[in-house]
Amino acid sequence: MSTTWPLRFGVAYAPIHNPRVNPTTHLHRDVEQIVRIEELGFDEVWIGEHHSTGYEIIGSPELFLSYVAAKTQRIKLATGVISVPYHHPFMVCERMILLDHLSRGRAIMGLGPGALPSDVAMWGIDPMDMRPRLEEGLEAILALLRYDGRVTLKTDWFELTEAALQLRPYQDPGFEIVVTALTSAAGPALAGRLGVSMLSLSAADAKAAGVLGRHWSIVEEQAAEHGTTVSRRNWRLAGPMHLAETEEEARRDVLYGMHSWRDYRKLGPLAAEFPRDADPDSFVDYLVNSGAAVIGTPDQAIEQIRTIQEISGGFGTFLLWAHDWATNEATMHSYELFAHEVMPHFQNQTKSTIEAEEWLKLHAAEGFRQATAARAKATADYEAKQAAKKEATVAVG
Repeated sequence: MSTTWPLRFGVAYAPIHNPRVNPTTHLHRDVEQIVRIEELGFDEVWIGEHHSTGYEIIGSPELFLSYVAAKTQRIKLATGVISVPYHHPFMVCERMILLDHLSRGRAIMGLGPGALPSDVAMWGIDPMDMRPRLEEGLEAILALLRYDGRVTLKTDWFELTEAALQLRPYQDPGFEIVVTALTSAAGPALAGRLGVSMLSLSAADAKAAGVLGRHWSIVEEQAAEHGTTVSRRNWRLAGPMHLAETEEEARRDVLYGMHSWRDYRKLGPLAAEFPRDADPDSFVDYLVNSGAAVIGTPDQAIEQIRTIQEISGGFGTFLLWAHDWATNEATMHSYELFAHEVMPHFQNQTKSTIEAEEWLKLHAAEGFRQATAARAKATADYEAKQAAKKEATVAVG
């Protein structure tokens, strides 16, 4: 199917950086990229929270985004995501409200249970508690943000006693709240039950793609059961892509950093089902052949997004999942190609210009013939007038 609304686009940074490169350089390069993607017309940027691997090095997405807010004007700033079980819900609200004010209403609150087992292990949290903590924490966050009165709530990991936020969000009635989903029904069920938005990660992956349609059915089923309101236009899907003028060039580009990214996936913190001993070339083959990523041309990116639209039944925003596969120059060129050739295809920005071109092709020959004839007639008329004036002057003399 094709949705009846223009798609929005963004970039999701975990980020995943080579731990052997200066982290300060990485962080400031990320900021420079975000400034540029705003100029290119991207709508959103998402920043993740991680604490332990050396690859994903942003521990506070809100702090990072507050720095980005000062260097940008329009792009939405999303936490992608805050790991709720690591924080007191009251503090999550306060930090996001502050970001919303500093950015003058550009904050999006993305929430999840936490993706890295190594984070959980460091703090002695039982992995089985992560999903229940997310649900308990999100319920508390929603209660605090609704301002229906002071909140008193006690769980086995946090407590609120007549709690109320002293500052309301800049956005009225508040910023958008988004929860993550992978392949299980837990994320969609939570989104539908509480009436919040959803971000489906690894949307291009073959395993995840097979459940996308079912995911939204679960969202709608839970929304109907609990009396909440949900919209496909608030559903975001994410997947990795790297583009160049040709597929061969794109594949050469990503060999620059694929070995580091492959090594990280082999460590297993994200439970990726990728070949563990493949060389970078074979790893690229796997990513492309499995549909887990687009490494190719803008036309191939367009086709992939079309396929995801069909599988999912329609969504509102597609996020490029950032990576360090290529050099910074090649990465920025990929974003430029995506902005110039892929985004307009799904935003109706080039429909009228393409129609004008097609009309020109149909009428160009006749139009140019008529224009040439008109120019010849104008010249002949002018010469005739000049000749008449000359004859009149001779006659008078």
